[in-house]
Amino acid sequence: MIQYIFYLILPFLFIFTSCTDGGTEISKFGYQEGQSLDTTDTKGLETATFAGGCFWCTEAYFERLAGVKSVVSGYSGGTSPNPTYAEVSAGNTDYAEAVQVHYDPKEVSFEELVEVFFATHDPTTLNRQGPDVGSQYRSVAFYRNPEEKKIIEDYIAELERSGTYKSDIVTYVEPFKKFWEAEEYHQDYYRRNPDDPYVVSVAKPKVEKFEANYHTKLKPQFIN
Repeated sequence: MIQYIFYLILPFLFIFTSCTDGGTEISKFGYQEGQSLDTTDTKGLETATFAGGCFWCTEAYFERLAGVKSVVSGYSGGTSPNPTYAEVSAGNTDYAEAVQVHYDPKEVSFEELVEVFFATHDPTTLNRQGPDVGSQYRSVAFYRNPEEKKIIEDYIAELERSGTYKSDIVTYVEPFKKFWEAEEYHQDYYRRNPDDPYVVSVAKPKVEKFEANYHTKLKPQFIN
C-alpha cells in the first residue's frame, strides 16, 4: 500500500502567489468553447476524477504515476454549463478545479489513485489548499459506482482511525456527473510553464517531494 502523507504546507515561501494569479494568457493557444482537448484513446482504460486544490499541481502528480495514461485539467462538481477559468477561479461558480485521470487498471488500481489523491493535498482544510482559498479549491473525491464510493469512504475511515491527521477530514465524496475540460493553456501547465511564479514557489517543491517519496510508483522517465 502506498504510504500516506508527505504534504507539508510552506506558508512563508508562497504567501504572495496563488493559482488564481497565474495563467493570464487566456487566448494564447486559441481554445474554442466546446472544443474537446482530450484525445486519449480510452479503450481498455478506466477514468477517475479528483479535485484537490489547484489543478496545475494535481495534474502533475497523477501524470507521473505509472499506469496513468492521460490527465486532463478541468472543472467538476458544479451545475452551470461551459464554465471558464475566469469564472471558476474568481469563485463565481459552484465548480471545483479538478482532473480527469485515464488509467490502466492492470497497472494501477483505483485504490492506489485514491491513496495518492489523499497523500498529495491536505483533506482537512475546508475550501483551501495552501495559498489557494475558495470553494473552487475544495477537496472532492468523485465516484462512478458503489464500489468506488466504498473504496473512498473506507480509505477515509482508515485515515481517521490511524490518526494520520490532527483535524477532521472534510473531503466531499460525490457521485460523478460532469467534467468540463479547462482551457488548453492549462493542460500540462507544470511542464510547459516552469518559470511561472506559482510553479516555482508552490508546485515544484510539492511535485519534487512526491517524486522522492513515491519513486517506486513513478513512470521510468520521472525516476531520478
